[in-house]
Amino acid sequence: MSRVVPVMSPSPPHDQASGWSASTSRQNLLEEARARAAKEELVVQFDEGDAEQLPYPDASFDNVVSMLGAMYAPRPDRAAAELIRVCRPGGRVIMVNWTSTGCMGQMIKLHEKFMPPTGIPSSTLWGDEATVRERLRDGVAELLMARRIYPSFKYPFNVPEFVEFQRQHLGATMVVYAALDGDKQTTFRRELEQLYAAYNRATDGTTVLEAEYLEVTAIRA
Repeated sequence: MSRVVPVMSPSPPHDQASGWSASTSRQNLLEEARARAAKEELVVQFDEGDAEQLPYPDASFDNVVSMLGAMYAPRPDRAAAELIRVCRPGGRVIMVNWTSTGCMGQMIKLHEKFMPPTGIPSSTLWGDEATVRERLRDGVAELLMARRIYPSFKYPFNVPEFVEFQRQHLGATMVVYAALDGDKQTTFRRELEQLYAAYNRATDGTTVLEAEYLEVTAIRA
């Protein structure tokens, strides 16, 4: 039986202004995952750790999977090294990362635009083939990459209502809003609405978005 470890996103600090904490969001995901595993009668071990310092010995897993997770680590070189370190020789490191040119990548870049500079590389660089090739250059025998379209995100309300929903429920958007004054909040909302309107495929007053991602498969040397 192969051993698989999925790597989720790391935790930015708690944001006092918005009341949102990534640790709370992560706990909700873990609780939901445990409940689903129990319902399906699956034996799954759930561990909480740091994507830049995984709590496992070297060569522990046959497959190391990060679906829109490790791409958010603030120090990408450390995260990349950890993904490779815990994978056994001949095993696979598999990633799904938003590209900068797709809807979700553009949304991330818009959030970054309205936040003060942090010195942290944009997470969308994990969707760039040349960057991935550089970050995974050590310890990898073969690297396969392909751009694909993520299944549609479907929301039963129009674009302005979707932006309001996102403002109230999506942690990253909540943090940006809390950091802006009234005029900049209005500008941020308007640019979000313009972005989603440009990508919206629905014609019935709802919101349907497709997003490009980069599928990465690295074979451990």
